[in-house]
Amino acid sequence: MTSALLTDRYELTMIDAALRDGTASRRCVFELFSRRLPAGRRFGVVAGTGRLLEQLAEFRFGDAEIAWLRSAGVVSEATLDWLASYTFTGSIAGYQEGEVYFPGSPILIVEGTFAEAVVLETLALSILNYDSAVASAAARMVAAADGRPLAEMGSRRTGERSAVAAARAAYIAGFAATSNLEAGRTWGVPTMGTAAHSYTLLHDSEEEAFAAQVEAMGVGTTLLVDSYDIATGIETAIRVAGTSLGAIRIDSGDLGVVVASARAQLDALGATGTRITVTNDLDENTIAALRAAPVDSYGVGTSVVTGSGAPASGMVYKLVAHQDPSGSWLPVGKRSDGKATVAGRKVPVRSLDHGVAVEETIYVEEPETLPKPGRGLLVDLVRDGVADPAHLGPAGVAAARDHHAAAIGELPLAAFRLSQGDPVIPTVYI
Repeated sequence: MTSALLTDRYELTMIDAALRDGTASRRCVFELFSRRLPAGRRFGVVAGTGRLLEQLAEFRFGDAEIAWLRSAGVVSEATLDWLASYTFTGSIAGYQEGEVYFPGSPILIVEGTFAEAVVLETLALSILNYDSAVASAAARMVAAADGRPLAEMGSRRTGERSAVAAARAAYIAGFAATSNLEAGRTWGVPTMGTAAHSYTLLHDSEEEAFAAQVEAMGVGTTLLVDSYDIATGIETAIRVAGTSLGAIRIDSGDLGVVVASARAQLDALGATGTRITVTNDLDENTIAALRAAPVDSYGVGTSVVTGSGAPASGMVYKLVAHQDPSGSWLPVGKRSDGKATVAGRKVPVRSLDHGVAVEETIYVEEPETLPKPGRGLLVDLVRDGVADPAHLGPAGVAAARDHHAAAIGELPLAAFRLSQGDPVIPTVYI
């Protein structure tokens, strides 16, 4: 299925006008970045790059799309002819998926003709704005969980395709699994899940429900013990499954108090190895509040798929340089109040002090030497219209997850405070 109409009308009308005035073929550099982080956040996490590259391969205007654009009167016949043969032939560099970013970080740098690059604006922003919002929230939850695994289970709280993207992004940011099967099939994200309250209520008794589940799934399963009374549910679960029961799940109540009581009850019954997983509208703050409780794992839904209050990352896609009629490169940027942009090509470097990030150093206009030591942040994503396969599919997701773990490990400890604060390192233009 084509991704070409997952775009805004003005992308095509700009191309129509540029083809008429002869500027459509000018070489341009566009930059995708965020002017600021969501309020109070100390860092962001790049996610969605691999999805964008796969959608780019499908960005074609076929007969059906051209026919609809013609019937809707969106652009001229000359522009329809241009769109019919569209394929991106330029290059894209950017931050490795899973990388952390800060205000002004040039997350994507797209070079091509004006027409072939500008038409990607909406697609790039819609994917990276959402996926990065999820990954950024997920990274905060992973930090709050302090090494205990988290499962993403928010498919019912967002759009059906957004659910797949959210599961992918959360996994890149350190979640251990998802409830979403399509994310497992398409992206290789481990899947999990056993039973909901409806399964217990279906049976004539809680004991019958637990027995049937154990018979079907084995004693390593997770039994949901709060359909009625939690203490009674735990006693019934161990009576049915024995002390080798894999886990119980609790989805209600004052979790700090309930979990402590459940742990004591399980231990008293001899089920010392039975784990406790909790759900119930968790976010990074409630997870952090449970850090001292004997919780073994968490399931997070609404909060992670909505970016924990920041459902979009505030990213923009701006022209920063183009060739003039003589072929020389001309830096360009907006000067409007509050929305000014830094003109020119960028080379971003993560400046480090003994392996700890201290500055997002952005060199403007590609200097020949980089006087500050650090880690270069740009990688080639697309060259001459062809995406690097290392960033695609399940293998790309696994690589992004590994890269995120390394990148997050460079941040100072202040990055993981959940209180309101400024970006943990400054962005400096040189």
